[in-house]
Amino acid sequence: MKIEGRNAVLELLGSGRTVDKILMQKGAEGSAGRIFALAREQGVRVQFADRGALDRESETGRHQGVIAFVSEYKYAELAEILAPAEGARLVVVCDGIEDVHNLGSIIRVAECAGACGVIIPKNKSAQVTGAVVRISEGAANHIKVARVPGVNYAIDELKKSGFWVYGLEADGGDIYSADLSGDVALVVGGEDRGIAPLTRKKCDKIVSLPLCGRVNSLNASVALGIAAYEVVRRRRP
Repeated sequence: MKIEGRNAVLELLGSGRTVDKILMQKGAEGSAGRIFALAREQGVRVQFADRGALDRESETGRHQGVIAFVSEYKYAELAEILAPAEGARLVVVCDGIEDVHNLGSIIRVAECAGACGVIIPKNKSAQVTGAVVRISEGAANHIKVARVPGVNYAIDELKKSGFWVYGLEADGGDIYSADLSGDVALVVGGEDRGIAPLTRKKCDKIVSLPLCGRVNSLNASVALGIAAYEVVRRRRP
């Protein structure tokens, strides 16, 4: 798998994951120097090449002169995400997020909000690729992401572990009036269809964000970001 972009590679080098090699553009300056220094400290081989070589290797066209090569993304087990933790827990569940940009942004939000992990289904969903890692600005290297056979199975396990499961939909109750105390799981649906009907039934409550303009929906990752930070706000002393 290829991790592209300076921020993503810097986060990768700070994550403890094994890096096979780094391809760096000749003459690259700025943060490229820090990447080179960290790579040398960790014994990671750095190969220099002209921009054309990086352009040919790039899968995104946004390598910024740096591409890291690593083994395929290592997913966490669901049990790792559900493990007991100090204080109230937050988990994000993705139900049919097929756009890699949304998945990368959701992972970034979840990590920044201090979530225990992100749960995605194995089918009908974007998976964690090099592009997703880059879009997450490297957050995918610092948060547990579990792949499960089905979202409904994951919700059942979350409930067994003491989580209250909230689905984010446009026709739910006001999230600002919801009780977000304790262990919370936020379910965010796909870009077009939202949360699947059966998944919606399994949620303890459906909540929504107030929409004050003329557009009737928010991007999935934006909605998740607002909801996750409402949970964070409630937990602040």
